[in-house]
Amino acid sequence: MAEPATATATTAAPPKTGGFPPFDTRTFESQLFWLTITFGVLFVVMWRLAGPRIQGVIALRRKHINDDVAAADSHRREAEQALAAYQSALAAARGRATALAEENRKRIAGEIDSAKAAADADAHAATVKAEERIAAMRTEARTHVIAAAQDAAVQIVARLTGDTVTSEDAAAAMRAVGG
Repeated sequence: MAEPATATATTAAPPKTGGFPPFDTRTFESQLFWLTITFGVLFVVMWRLAGPRIQGVIALRRKHINDDVAAADSHRREAEQALAAYQSALAAARGRATALAEENRKRIAGEIDSAKAAADADAHAATVKAEERIAAMRTEARTHVIAAAQDAAVQIVARLTGDTVTSEDAAAAMRAVGG
């Protein structure tokens, strides 16, 4: 059998076309041209269309923020005024409460003083009455003691001496002794 004939053709290797296109040095000039055109168009669009819109939005937001800050400042001032009014009302209420407490204290002290004076007067009157009763009882007791002493003297003289002495003689004898 015959050997097959193999034909080898010598062909040149195809040129390398792979790699990152922006790094291809053959297209630098066209890339720079289109970059300049694209940048110019985008710059004009941003400058004429987007810039004013962005500035409008920023201005609108700034206005809202400033309005909110002004409203918050107004609310803060109102709150400070309300706090001042509350504190003045509270101070006035405390003053009234203190005045009422002082008035009540004075009234109660007056009532206590008048009750104490009435009680002292009652106690003094009771003491005077008691002293009068005691003095009357002393006088009555002294009279009874003197009468008893006179009777005892009459009976003692009658037993010891057998003589009869009258009550008047016994009374005169007791007065002479100091009784």
